Amino acid sequence: MNTKPKVSVVTTTYNDIENLRRILAQVQNQTYPHMEHIVVDGGSTDGTAELLREASLERGESLRWISEPDRGIYDAINKGIRLATGDIIGYCCDRYAHAQVVEHMVDIMAREGTDGVHGDLCYMDGERVVRTWKQGQGHIRSGWMPGHPTLYLRREVYERYGLYKTDYRISGDYEFMVRILYKNQVRLSYLPETLIYMSYGGTSNGSLGAYLESLKEGHRALKENGVPFACVTDALRTLRVLAQFAKV
Repeated sequence: MNTKPKVSVVTTTYNDIENLRRILAQVQNQTYPHMEHIVVDGGSTDGTAELLREASLERGESLRWISEPDRGIYDAINKGIRLATGDIIGYCCDRYAHAQVVEHMVDIMAREGTDGVHGDLCYMDGERVVRTWKQGQGHIRSGWMPGHPTLYLRREVYERYGLYKTDYRISGDYEFMVRILYKNQVRLSYLPETLIYMSYGGTSNGSLGAYLESLKEGHRALKENGVPFACVTDALRTLRVLAQFAKV
């Protein structure tokens, strides 16, 4: 009998078939033995559904997918979480640093008895590291937050605190992390190794305008969750981001 917790990895995609092909392969190549992959496609027209149909014939119940319009990335992530049957749920739209990432994450959660895990990541421009993110442990009020692509949580966290708010366009992940972490209600393990290589130029870091919108939504997230002196936290968070560039 398999006593290891089941891990559900959620991937969202839209007209990005080649990247999805790489993600399907790397999730399958993880050494952790008890995983399922949930793919939420926004109704792509580039052959994504055909790719997923073929892959699901090969992988059976370990790959589940839907293809339908959504109301943005956080709506799509929520669909994936609702479909997930795992004890631990994570999100992957980038590249794992190595084949043992999920195994290491589950191991440290088991050793420390925590509600979730996060670790380090690198922002990449092709094969070039643009920015490194070694967050360690900290507190939301000090401008700290986990790297969302490295955040894997027990199912109970979503059941207790809810899913992502879909009225955020860029910073719904930040709002969610503020909601679950500000009052230290969710305990995270920190895995001090690079877990994810993330493509630079995503929704929140692709331009100055996007970054400013991210800060605006981030300020709203702090206010909605009752974090005092939100402007101070905004400034500290910005300083932490700037410091990441200095580490490259």
